[in-house]
Amino acid sequence: MEKTWRWFGKKDNITLDMLRQIGVEGIVTALHDVPNGEVWTLDAINDLKQYIESFGLRWSVVESLPISESIKYGGKEREQLLKNYRASLENLGKAGLKTVCYNFMPVIDWVRTDLYKKHEDGTMTLYFDKVRFAYFDLKILKREGAEEEYTAKELEAVQELDKRITEAEKEELIQTIIVKTQGFINGNIKEGDQQPVELFKRLLKLYDGIDRNQLRENMKYFLESVIPTAEEYGVNLCVHPDDPPFAVFGLPRIVGGSDDIEWLLNAVDSPNNGLTFCAGSLSASLRNNVPELAKKFAKRTHFVHLRSTDVDENGNFVEASHLEGRGHLIEVVRIFEKENPNLPMRIDHGKLMLDDVDKTYNPGYSFLGRMFALAQVSGIIATVKNEINQ
Repeated sequence: MEKTWRWFGKKDNITLDMLRQIGVEGIVTALHDVPNGEVWTLDAINDLKQYIESFGLRWSVVESLPISESIKYGGKEREQLLKNYRASLENLGKAGLKTVCYNFMPVIDWVRTDLYKKHEDGTMTLYFDKVRFAYFDLKILKREGAEEEYTAKELEAVQELDKRITEAEKEELIQTIIVKTQGFINGNIKEGDQQPVELFKRLLKLYDGIDRNQLRENMKYFLESVIPTAEEYGVNLCVHPDDPPFAVFGLPRIVGGSDDIEWLLNAVDSPNNGLTFCAGSLSASLRNNVPELAKKFAKRTHFVHLRSTDVDENGNFVEASHLEGRGHLIEVVRIFEKENPNLPMRIDHGKLMLDDVDKTYNPGYSFLGRMFALAQVSGIIATVKNEINQ
């Protein structure tokens, strides 16, 4: 596996020189300054590519070339946005960038309720608490009909939480769920936006009448539009699974498990229509056996995210050690090294630890925590390669 690292461009506090020193081989990045839906020009792509190469590294994966909401819900701007997306793919292919990660999650990307869940050893990590998530949905967002999506036990727990939650905790939930984790990912809501809850409600409204089947049809329409361009220019598109892999805020999510992945790969049956295998996202659902999924979809995987989660019986989940948890990363690495070797791999969602605590890194993207995880996974890879070569 190629050891890659998600880097947020020239403004990232983590420099490319730092990454060379810790054994990173390839960079995973994007043109973060280009607004969603606009064309990535060949000049801009080449400028960033040459900058990365000047440090002795390579731009291995584009993550992400974002899909505008209008494409997802089928709005009136869809055809122009698809045209722009094809133009960006063409320019990426011309520049020699052959792996493009994207997702098809409506409105909101990955969801957590706590960005600083403290472990016994003093490190901190990301956490999803089902009751606090339900509290945000029911008491802060006040989404119509939301009560029907939670169990009686969860509704009772929300009422108990309402008696003791502070105003500061409510504001932190807003920031965590729809601001801090979203601005640097999809750009829909950013830090500094006024009335983020009302803005989020307006975004949700765009999906009125869009159920699971309709969202699938819209995704198929997207793939049918862009895969021919990807084929022409030798670009592999690879969809990231939903995180978490279940419906949120009444929005359908359609890339959560084996049946979903099989459907989307068959929707446009092309080797250029592939998967980003995120062991962490997939492991957050108890219905998913992550090694089995790796075995089933290894040949159609173009990019791998290595992280893991622990999930309890109530559906709460936390980022686990890269050597533990439901991601079973040792077995996942073993499968990919045997079935589809040399894929780009990046460590995801490292712990917040040591001197990183006071830094302003994006949530889940600390330096020392990811470096520690990279060392763990490098050991896994070396061991697995030794097994195979014996």
